[in-house]
Amino acid sequence: MSAPLIVLIGPMGSGKSTVGELLAGLLDVDFRDTDADIVAAQGREIADIFVDEGEAYFRELERAAVRAAVAEHTGVLALGGGAILDEGTRELLAGLPVAYLSMDVEEAVRRVGLNTARPLLAVNPRRQWRELMDARRPLYTEVARVVVATDDRTPDEVARAVLDALELKTVIPGGKTPDPRQEKK
Repeated sequence: MSAPLIVLIGPMGSGKSTVGELLAGLLDVDFRDTDADIVAAQGREIADIFVDEGEAYFRELERAAVRAAVAEHTGVLALGGGAILDEGTRELLAGLPVAYLSMDVEEAVRRVGLNTARPLLAVNPRRQWRELMDARRPLYTEVARVVVATDDRTPDEVARAVLDALELKTVIPGGKTPDPRQEKK
């Protein structure tokens, strides 16, 4: 059975896409982002889907995108911040090398400004972010094999911390990437 080499989860702005791209480069594998998959398939931004169709419709799209990506992708995979809300998705992630990129509210403010372009943060961004994290943090930790704090770290430092935490090796110069799934057997 094929499965992603690394699955990144965490709140909006935690760096899943940026760190995922770096990890893919370090491991010489492809990167895939389920939010990008949804945007490409729908031909519109996620904020527009929320406004036009509602959160429930978006979560259906997200659930399908995650299932497809987990079944098809063998590189680094980043999931949207709310993907773990779905029980079926959490079950699907069980046993996979999932890294939860965590951050506190001050880091979120610094990175994304908690602006209204984020549909779930439109009214009182700080309070809503804290409420979202209170609800989601236990779900992130439930499915994560490792938790990597991103506060005050560069994307490169976070990527290296994920590799270390998951005990993965980077590309051997002039050679092939050792497949850690083979090493663990």
